[in-house]
Amino acid sequence: MSNSRQQHRSADRFVARLAGALFPRECFLCAAPSAQEFLCPACLDNLPCMPADCCPICALPTPCAEVCGACLKKPPNFDATQAVFRYQFPIDRLVQSLKYAHRLASADFLGKMLLPQVPDRRFDMILPVPLAAPRLAGRGFNQALEISRRLAGQLHVPLETRFVLRGIDTTPQAALPWKERAKNIRHAFECEIDLTGKAILVIDDVMTTGATLNELAWTLKACGAARVENLVLARTLKH
Repeated sequence: MSNSRQQHRSADRFVARLAGALFPRECFLCAAPSAQEFLCPACLDNLPCMPADCCPICALPTPCAEVCGACLKKPPNFDATQAVFRYQFPIDRLVQSLKYAHRLASADFLGKMLLPQVPDRRFDMILPVPLAAPRLAGRGFNQALEISRRLAGQLHVPLETRFVLRGIDTTPQAALPWKERAKNIRHAFECEIDLTGKAILVIDDVMTTGATLNELAWTLKACGAARVENLVLARTLKH
């Protein structure tokens, strides 16, 4: 690295430290001092992590991390799922702050939370679950894409944003009863590239029934994908 570039990086680090000292950041959740972190240590320690033992396919809790009965009876189109948190307070608030309040600082933090949970295997691409064009235009961004950016950069894996599309603007899944979601999302995705032999890591913010991820995996495998795994920030658990 040239001396000039080293000097610039040293100056950037100095400015960042100075900004942290002059303008200390407050925790997003409790407003306590958090240095330059998004959450303070206390709030970070109390995030609702998923149980240690979960079905390796759908990420619902199971004894000894066995494959659950539902996945044995009717295997989904995806091969595996890893979820970081349970979808409850305050994770729900963080996700909603990104999706509905456009707080993009949440995206960087949430993407950082995904990194330690990335499966230890090679992937050919990272695919954020696509939004339909009208939904994307209304929101202004795709939250799954935003939380994927840090991941793709750290892993040096291509981030797919052009050739896998959501061609149908379906009714929002959250507005429907669980039993109607699979029908609602059917044939919603399109893939315009050959994925023969590819291993794909799909990223989403919240997994509830898994209907959206299942339909997307069906589309990817119809175009030749060999393996489709999901990495989701939060999983809704059945009560």
